[in-house]
Amino acid sequence: MSWIVFLAVAIGLLLVLLFLGVRIFVGFLALNLIGVSILIGPRGFGLFTNSIFETATSPTLVTVALFVLMGEILFRSGTVDILFRSVDTLVGQLRGRLYVVTIALSTVFGALSGSAVAVAAMLGRSVLPLMQKRGYDTRLSAGTILAGASLAPIIPPSLLAIIVGSLADVSIAGLLVAGLLPGLVFATLTLLYVFLRTGPEDAPERSTDGRSTVQAILDMLPFLLVIFAVMGLIVLGIATPSESAATGVVGALVVAGLFGRLSLPMLRETLSSAVTTSVVILIIVASAKLFSQLLSFAGATRGLVGLIGDLGLSPDLTFLVMMLIPFFLCMFIDQIAFMLLAIPIYQPIVAAMGYDPIWFWTLFMINLTVGSLTPPFGYTLFALKGANPDLSTGSVFAAAWPVVLIFLTGMALLWAVPGIVTLVPGLLR
Repeated sequence: MSWIVFLAVAIGLLLVLLFLGVRIFVGFLALNLIGVSILIGPRGFGLFTNSIFETATSPTLVTVALFVLMGEILFRSGTVDILFRSVDTLVGQLRGRLYVVTIALSTVFGALSGSAVAVAAMLGRSVLPLMQKRGYDTRLSAGTILAGASLAPIIPPSLLAIIVGSLADVSIAGLLVAGLLPGLVFATLTLLYVFLRTGPEDAPERSTDGRSTVQAILDMLPFLLVIFAVMGLIVLGIATPSESAATGVVGALVVAGLFGRLSLPMLRETLSSAVTTSVVILIIVASAKLFSQLLSFAGATRGLVGLIGDLGLSPDLTFLVMMLIPFFLCMFIDQIAFMLLAIPIYQPIVAAMGYDPIWFWTLFMINLTVGSLTPPFGYTLFALKGANPDLSTGSVFAAAWPVVLIFLTGMALLWAVPGIVTLVPGLLR
């Protein structure tokens, strides 16, 4: 079987399984089992078990599990409600202040969670009803929440960065900190959009006094310590990603205890949810690694590099094509499934084209994030809709398109000025 036929059949089979509603990890397991049977035969199942064992014992997956646990502790303990009130107070008197509160909250949540779906659901339950009650424009409110939630996978700690770094053999610490400046760029672009859309009628609804401001700062300090315990230690070179994730879990437990939100029932729910999520991620990553090995065995890795070379495309044009493919496909298929399918295919092309791996894979992750908020099948859209049933699907879709344009503008800026991505990772070298 030629590598082209194998690759086409593999992609087609996976897409059919996903469209039939098969879970991602089940689809990848089935694809790998069929691939091993066809290419190697019964003897190849040793490769299958070795790949799963290697992934299951990888220290990288410990980082994923710990970051998942940290986010679960903060959200299930309810301490994020305290953070919301603090940010709401500190924003002060601004035109359209709840829009600004949403973006500021999302930026902080992005440094505490890493899950766009979790942030969209939380803001959809807590902030959106308040904005609607105060007469804010529903579509602009929903769009601001979608933009803010999409910062979570970009601003570290990012689960996407850990998974991509593991599969693409790129520095995980470098990928984690690479999202710092791009995340701030996207937050700034969203703020500019909000200020252009708001007018004098969007006056501040409240004012704050000195005492409440001081209290808000004091309430935020524990969360800032958690952020420093995670990212500060990595940037300073004191801790590895796994060690900083562990300090983040300890910090989250301390925060929950300081605010009286630490309890055994909460810890049981947190551990159960974190274990379930981590196991699914482990199976997916193991399957994706085995798929990468099957591509190499079938000759698809060498074939793709040779095909790209024969086309004679410039590096910039090749980069554009590699970004357009996930942008359009993620409108119709799950972006996580695409990521796991694309990384083994893209990795040799990235090396052959001489792209900076930190820069390329950071933009790739941002592109996947855009896919998660692009109609009709973006996960983030349905997380927001599910959290606020009164919000129509049409309104969510209409709110998403301006956010997509904001993020595409930001990606163009990161392409034109690569230093925005590579500056902070360069400090680790």
